[in-house]
Amino acid sequence: MPDIVVALKNITKRFPGVTANNAINFELHGGEIHTLLGENGAGKTTLMNILDGIYRPDGGEIYIDGKRADIHNPADAMAKGIGMIHQHFMLVDTLTVLENVVLGLKSQKLYVNKKAVAGKIRTISDRYSLGIDPYTRIWQLSVGEQQRVEIIKTLFKGARILILDEPTAVLTPQEVRTSFDIYRQMIHEGKSIIFISHKLNEVMEISDRITVLRHGEVIGTVKRAETSKGELANMMVGREILFRLKRKPLKRKKKILRAENVRALDDKGLPALNGVTFDVYGGEIFGLAGVSGNGQKILSQVITGLRKVTSGNIFIEDINVTNASAKKITGQGTNYVPPDRLKVGLVPNLSTMDNAILRRYNRPPISNNYFINYREAAEYTEALIKKYDIKVPRKEAPVKLLSGGNMQKLILAREISENPKLLVVVHPTRGLDVGATELIRKELLKERDNGVAVLLISEDLDEIFMISDRIGVIYEGQILGIVNIEDAEIKRIGLLMAGLKDKSTA
Repeated sequence: MPDIVVALKNITKRFPGVTANNAINFELHGGEIHTLLGENGAGKTTLMNILDGIYRPDGGEIYIDGKRADIHNPADAMAKGIGMIHQHFMLVDTLTVLENVVLGLKSQKLYVNKKAVAGKIRTISDRYSLGIDPYTRIWQLSVGEQQRVEIIKTLFKGARILILDEPTAVLTPQEVRTSFDIYRQMIHEGKSIIFISHKLNEVMEISDRITVLRHGEVIGTVKRAETSKGELANMMVGREILFRLKRKPLKRKKKILRAENVRALDDKGLPALNGVTFDVYGGEIFGLAGVSGNGQKILSQVITGLRKVTSGNIFIEDINVTNASAKKITGQGTNYVPPDRLKVGLVPNLSTMDNAILRRYNRPPISNNYFINYREAAEYTEALIKKYDIKVPRKEAPVKLLSGGNMQKLILAREISENPKLLVVVHPTRGLDVGATELIRKELLKERDNGVAVLLISEDLDEIFMISDRIGVIYEGQILGIVNIEDAEIKRIGLLMAGLKDKSTA
């Protein structure tokens, strides 16, 4: 049997109002990928934050290579070869890749040999096909590229035990395949990986063993070859999960969104949208598929007033809202679930309640003569928490303390509750467990059945095919084709995503 490189024994961690980890036992073998699986709020990230030294356990012991370890902070963890890549990246946007890598390195003095550091970064990048330039600033990188910077940071410091918290949540299907190759190469070189994920298909592909947590306790540890996706889902949530959803017949209503020959620039001043034209009707879900970086994020921003267009027009019903403010566009009945939940969707240091009322803090019954009615605000927040099963320790706690999936549910709950005409949702189930994913997709179908026009931007083709009525494909800032769901084929959509257009989708 392989050596045990990490052993967590009876680890317990409590926060006010909740026990996040209750006497958890977990072992990582050398040269394996061991997945931690569980619902949002099940305690996975908390457990790994303890191993990484971010939290101190209230009880239990940590053993590294058979020796008891007292880990006080991430520097202690890294000294023992443990590095964690968090779901929300620890990067300074205004600095370069090189500058982010050297931040906090004890070996660095007042003088930094940038040439040597850049050379080592390029060596790591080339070895694992990461494609990162040391002198690029973080804000100029896509989310997927920023994750690769985090991998470089961790390997640069010499980590041999890697903790990956939802690493594929920000990746395209193609990037996931590449990442899996990278992880396997790391294992081949003797490293060990703890993989936190909600995506059962990926878990079944990449894992050697799988440990399932529920409500802060271990439900069981199984070998991948001896389990199934259905069994894992049942272990996670304690009930059967529907992997296919029933949809009511389409009842398309009037046109809500019209984009006409829209053009816009990205953050680098380069063309990102190159004449985008499409419509979305009330009572339908229009799914927009595409490989990351082909203009999806920019499109969602210009529709919701967060970015200016250089030419073209955008209409909500019959009102031209081209380059209007986000406030005006929201006033026309548009609501937005952004791709970056923490930087755009929420105010991290405000409470769950403050974030829940962001759309209605200035109107009755929550607002009364410029003052917040905190009783009404609390009741409204409690209703959202209950309806969407959002796990929070307390409504007054900063929202940044919630798990990523619970943050996402809070944003969606807030936006849907405004009764929108147009709902723009970008990666709505990214980072959510199977139970929460099922809930969110059902809610989007409910909005569709209630006559809302839903623009679903997602890189999850299973999701696109499951709930969309029409599918558009964006490539290099253009809509290459639009097909009805009845005529949609995975292979055909894949060819469009690669830029191969055919007459039948024009």
